[in-house]
Amino acid sequence: MESMGYIIGAAFILDLLLGDPEGWPHPVRWMGRAIGYFEPRFRRLTPRVGRAGTLFALSLITGTFIIAWVVIFVAGALHPIAGIALEVSLLFFCISIRSLEKAALGVYTALRQEGLNGGRAAVALIVGRETAALDEPEVARAAVETVAENLVDGVLSPLFFTLLGGVPLALAFKMTNTLDSMVGYKNETYREFGRAAARIDDAANYVPARLSVLFIAAAAQLARQKGLAALKIGFRDGRKHTSPNAGYAEAAFAGALEVRLGGPGTYHGARIEKPYLGKEYRAVATDDIPRACRLMVIASLLWMAAVQILYLIIQLM
Repeated sequence: MESMGYIIGAAFILDLLLGDPEGWPHPVRWMGRAIGYFEPRFRRLTPRVGRAGTLFALSLITGTFIIAWVVIFVAGALHPIAGIALEVSLLFFCISIRSLEKAALGVYTALRQEGLNGGRAAVALIVGRETAALDEPEVARAAVETVAENLVDGVLSPLFFTLLGGVPLALAFKMTNTLDSMVGYKNETYREFGRAAARIDDAANYVPARLSVLFIAAAAQLARQKGLAALKIGFRDGRKHTSPNAGYAEAAFAGALEVRLGGPGTYHGARIEKPYLGKEYRAVATDDIPRACRLMVIASLLWMAAVQILYLIIQLM
């Protein structure tokens, strides 16, 4: 589609300008409701929990793609401008640069203005770990890790799949990512049922997560941070993370900012031992949060430029 480059650019700019306006209808919230509605129904399909979970994940991901394709097709058939406007709107909701920056800077502001308790409360809104016992460096570390990890989930992967299969595939990825965040836990309830969702999400993010190291390193060099260290630590420590993908962006951020990320944390009452990423560096400080946000924005801009160049190349082939 010749207009896809403009659609990607417009959605990207809209996100930078608007973020995630409160009160607006949001496809990801609809996805969350669909997951909550269909989960018990798929669990009743078969006593084999793993098979039910696989059918559940594949059905919702495929259904999201089909519904998005049909809705976009119908809108375009009514009027080409309506189709383009709908695609821009839907892709806009798949990107989360501004909302991610806002959330992380909210933690920074809370720590500065309200102290440790305020920082704990703010970071609890954006992380899955328990925050009541975190000290200030740990709160700051949680915010920086969230920025790094969600650079892939909220920017790189959605645009990557848009390039491969248009806006419907970007929405299918968001359903994959939402499924993983809701059912992809290794606990008694979801270990079997959520396994397929977690593995599909791992596969979807595999390439973007590793490419993220290159773009974070380039962004760090432009921001007068440590580009070569981001490259080195990203590929050296990225594989150490308990997640097959999250560690690459986090390790690259550790090298770029010269801070130590990772380490143990408490999730749902259980202490999880994670390796340190950039273990030779210092602990994260509160002032590293805006530095991480700046790095994330620059890396996003570089990724956007790369996507547009690749799209032009594809058009010329």
